[in-house]
Amino acid sequence: MDVSQSYCLQSYGGYTSKPELKELTSQVFRAYTYSTAAWLSLQSLPLITGPSMMVTMLLDETRPVSPMEIYFARCLGFSLLTIAVLTVMLTGSIPLTADIKESVTTEEDDPKAPYAVPTLMVTSIFHAACAFYAYTWYVTGGQGLFAVGVAGYSSIAAIGLWCMLFASSHGKISRRNGADKRTTGFPFKNSEAAKKHGKGL
Repeated sequence: MDVSQSYCLQSYGGYTSKPELKELTSQVFRAYTYSTAAWLSLQSLPLITGPSMMVTMLLDETRPVSPMEIYFARCLGFSLLTIAVLTVMLTGSIPLTADIKESVTTEEDDPKAPYAVPTLMVTSIFHAACAFYAYTWYVTGGQGLFAVGVAGYSSIAAIGLWCMLFASSHGKISRRNGADKRTTGFPFKNSEAAKKHGKGL
């Protein structure tokens, strides 16, 4: 089988052609984008619509909610909603012009979404940091809602990590031949990798 015509995706246990591999990574990338937008929007809605109720749930003592607490709760809700909208727009998941008919990719030279990979990296780090922060609160207080936050953030962060490793041009899996880019490296010579790539020893 010609190496240039076949692409091996080891994590799926078989050979995948280049169009199929591109479609797979595109689907996972879109799933990450819309999952990020949905998860952040879900958290922003109660903060925007009912900030008093959300602040009251977090208070230990019974007292009226101050205007400053309502202000900061609403600002947090608007901030989460803004991040959700920016994620969808900057990754090109929603076409901003009628001329774009193809789906977005994570190629650096893709004119449809020049900020797709940077947005992917920043939001993945954001999800990982929020997952860790929610985990510290869960360990300290033991409340179940923090466990839900850990599950949500860590799941989306894992999808973002997959996209950075496999779907972007900076990933560890070569798009040209499907091989792991880390199989050959200085200072050791990997003869098996050289045979696979058809290079002379």
